Amino acid sequence: MSAPSPRRDGLPGFDPVTRWLIVVAAMVFIMVVLGGITRLTQSGLSMVDWQPIKGILPPLSEAAWREAFNAYRQFPEYQKLNFGMTLAEFEAIFLMEWFHRLWGRLIGLAFALPLAWFVLRGYVRGRLAWALGGLLLLGGAQGVMGWVMVRSGLIDIPSVSPYRLAAHLALAIIIYLWLLWLILARTRRPAHDGTIRTHARATLALALVTVLAGAFVAGLDAGMAFNTFPLMDGQWVPDGLIMPETGWRNPFENVTMVQFNHRVLAIATLIAAGILVLRGRGAVGAARTAAHTAGAMALVQVGIGITTLLLVVPIWAGALHQAGALILIGLLIWAVFESRRPPA
Repeated sequence: MSAPSPRRDGLPGFDPVTRWLIVVAAMVFIMVVLGGITRLTQSGLSMVDWQPIKGILPPLSEAAWREAFNAYRQFPEYQKLNFGMTLAEFEAIFLMEWFHRLWGRLIGLAFALPLAWFVLRGYVRGRLAWALGGLLLLGGAQGVMGWVMVRSGLIDIPSVSPYRLAAHLALAIIIYLWLLWLILARTRRPAHDGTIRTHARATLALALVTVLAGAFVAGLDAGMAFNTFPLMDGQWVPDGLIMPETGWRNPFENVTMVQFNHRVLAIATLIAAGILVLRGRGAVGAARTAAHTAGAMALVQVGIGITTLLLVVPIWAGALHQAGALILIGLLIWAVFESRRPPA
């Protein structure tokens, strides 16, 4: 069977491949939010091994649960943070991490199996086949990176490496944005509006840096400190912003600087989004809509971030903040798409 031909206006529309990509992108979105909840509930280190096949099922008997609990008690998180935890309490965090890993496996199946079918049926070929093959490899790398991250918290310090956490999140964002770009390319004809081109790209870049800075906030639990806004400990520039003994690692390991940087980057992103809105007033059609929607979402996201900070990072607010970041960068990739240069 040959692949369906595109419509005369150049847009294939919501064909089976496009609908499949939308489902996978939604699953990736949920996966990132689940990852944030796993972090917020301190569940990530409850599974102390990685069994890609056997680990699909959770413990199914009391004996199996006790075996898993006994394994957990051999590691620093139990010994230093959760000593005396009951089996019931362990089951709660274990199931959260198990579901997070299960969802990752489901994404892999939901991507790989239909991809193979679409390739065999001729729906996916050429450049699209190569792009989707690259995404499949990135998805596999993301699974490995997840275990590498978890492994860093099973050695001496009961906390994952913030560097590996940031790398894990970065891979997820690359996959998410790549999927969105493919969906846009299959469903829209870009406006090629140069009015917002530079600002859309700059705002997206700034938003991505802000999100990765947020990964270090999460990795160091920096959101639990300085729970006031706009001042930090009553100061615009707090004491301890630079620790000489930490050197070049201050932006990544100094809790004060990590939170300060995330605040500054968030406000800078909001300002950039405001400029994008102003520039978007001169744009037309979808480019204008993308610019204005992204600007509005940037304001909402900053509001969610401030609320999360003032409330000392409740789980619901932290998860909402993570979801807001994904929505914002998704809207910005739309703005970039609408403003891209026409092909030569």
